[in-house]
Amino acid sequence: MAKISILGCGWLGLPLAKALLKKGFSVNGSTTSSEKISVLENAGLHPFLINVILSPVEGSLGNKSVSGIIETFLQESNTLIIDIPPKLRGPNKENFVGKIESLIPFIEKSSVENIIFVSSTSVYGEQNEIVTEESPLNPDTESGKQLVAAEQLLQSNDNFKTTVLRFGGLIGDDRHPVKFLAGRENIDNPDAPINLIHQEDCIGIILKIIQNDSWNETFNAVTPFHPSRSTYYAQKAADLNLVSPKFNHKNTSVGKTISTNKIETILNYTFTKPNL
Repeated sequence: MAKISILGCGWLGLPLAKALLKKGFSVNGSTTSSEKISVLENAGLHPFLINVILSPVEGSLGNKSVSGIIETFLQESNTLIIDIPPKLRGPNKENFVGKIESLIPFIEKSSVENIIFVSSTSVYGEQNEIVTEESPLNPDTESGKQLVAAEQLLQSNDNFKTTVLRFGGLIGDDRHPVKFLAGRENIDNPDAPINLIHQEDCIGIILKIIQNDSWNETFNAVTPFHPSRSTYYAQKAADLNLVSPKFNHKNTSVGKTISTNKIETILNYTFTKPNL
């Protein structure tokens, strides 16, 4: 039975692990919360409590350490999925690049040959263009900048093959941005296109990458459905009986359209939630 390790069994990682189990894989799953160990175990995973700790030092990567038996977590796994988004909001901001860097020596010594790194379309920044995987990277947020550096760190390492998966805005049955926008006023960029993707398609695309052995690749992953923000969120608010958000139409809208042509042609993937 092939084994896959998932670093970060959160909103996406845990249902992904369950989908992999159904496909016959053995799955090691990590969490930073001791309370969640039983949740992973009950789902059929081999649970691990793993935390990458960085002591922040100005102008450096800081003191790095990895708590938990990461060697065992990676043992006998051919594929590692890294799904730990940068925590760059609030007072406890982290050095995400340093976090990834501290993991690499453990990966190099393990049986891992392939990595899927979950990134974001924020690496392209804001622009009024159709964006493909070949478009220049121009992140305008700290999160986007650190994701670019982490992508490059992994893809430049010849000890394993890394496929980067750049997701758009993540939605699911329990998660939708309209719930945060409902009732708000004076929202910018009403005419900008949406670039969202449902949790089911996130999982489906990852399964397809593994199935097709699509390594050393970069994929943009958003649903090819791009109505304007004002049109889409007004309809979603109505569908959910929420107060419709009000947008500011005085200023020019700025927003990219993410192309998913590569995912549909190279992976031959068909989206299961085409209209979100």
